[in-house]
Amino acid sequence: MIPDAPAYDIDLSLPGSESAVSELLAVRPADVEPADHLSFCRNVFVPLTTACRYTCTYCTYYDPPGQAELLSPAEVRDIVRTGAEAGCTEALFTFGDDPDDRYTQVHHQLDSWGFGSIHEYLRRACEIALEEGLLPHANPGDQTREQMATVADRNASMGVMLETTAEVQAHGGPRAKSPGQRLATIRTAGELGIPFTTGILVGIGEEWADRARSLLAIRELHERYGHVQEVIVQPVAENERWQGPTPDLETLRRAVAMARAALPETVSLQVPPNLAPAGEVVDCGIDDLGGVSPVTDDHINPDYAWPALDALRDIADHAEVPLRERLPVYERYLPADFRADFEGTPAPTPAPATDGGSSPGGGGWVPEQVQDALRAETDAGRRFRAVLQGESL
Repeated sequence: MIPDAPAYDIDLSLPGSESAVSELLAVRPADVEPADHLSFCRNVFVPLTTACRYTCTYCTYYDPPGQAELLSPAEVRDIVRTGAEAGCTEALFTFGDDPDDRYTQVHHQLDSWGFGSIHEYLRRACEIALEEGLLPHANPGDQTREQMATVADRNASMGVMLETTAEVQAHGGPRAKSPGQRLATIRTAGELGIPFTTGILVGIGEEWADRARSLLAIRELHERYGHVQEVIVQPVAENERWQGPTPDLETLRRAVAMARAALPETVSLQVPPNLAPAGEVVDCGIDDLGGVSPVTDDHINPDYAWPALDALRDIADHAEVPLRERLPVYERYLPADFRADFEGTPAPTPAPATDGGSSPGGGGWVPEQVQDALRAETDAGRRFRAVLQGESL
């Protein structure tokens, strides 16, 4: 069955008072402190499908109906196995939002493989990643509660970019992406107790006040649920579909400083080093350089190659801070026996679901299958624990 567009209901007044917006608008780089370290994660990109129900004008990832690809289970296994052999810890599953009724070929292919939906197939793909020694981190776009629950217990963490709370022309047209849909997805992750990554796009037509409201919306949701592990500040980059300007360095530095001022210290802040001059914003409060793949392209931004590990070391050395490898789930969300040397603040226990259900982690943040992978006496399990113990670089 071809799914209808999901329905969403969320209060868009989340960002709070205009005084809070004004306070953020006054923030400049000199008002925030630089982090005392930088981190990164070794990952492998798995572009499960390039089908997407939206047609954002800055996105080169999606393909139109008839051209969209869907990786087979065998292809997924080959990619994640290569990543594991290269020392990666994360399988980053990317694809466009739930394919709509234009993508008949994609739905027919899923049906022929015995899957009723893209989320059922994503669940199996995550299981393949765990079998091959990687921790899944899925970014399936806007999701209903049922869709997210289908895959949550097979993921170490999940994510979706909020992008902006503003209604921008870049999202326009009959298949427009809406802020309410994105906020509802982030809220659902909190209700389900899923460690979550989100972020804002800078330069897609939003104003400075919109950036402030977007950051405040993320903060508000995190204050409710405690689940936002990381926020990305990503400038839009010129590509074959987006000929608009890329934000200049001054704009990026101010946006990063605003994010650092808006967010709790426990929420990490990332600028992607292949899309922005990350070394020029370290003093604005970033503490993470994101997922970097030694074996696959950035399929969302194929024109912008990943930097090598030596380049990340150079950024950290220039900032005079240590560089640390991390897992796709931040340490503060792990069970206590994995936090022997952790000096930060552990995440609070997830709140019980409002419908009486439990989190995928059974009352904690990390699902049982992921915990089993972390504890396993296998090459992969030992690799995960080496990262936690700071022995991987």
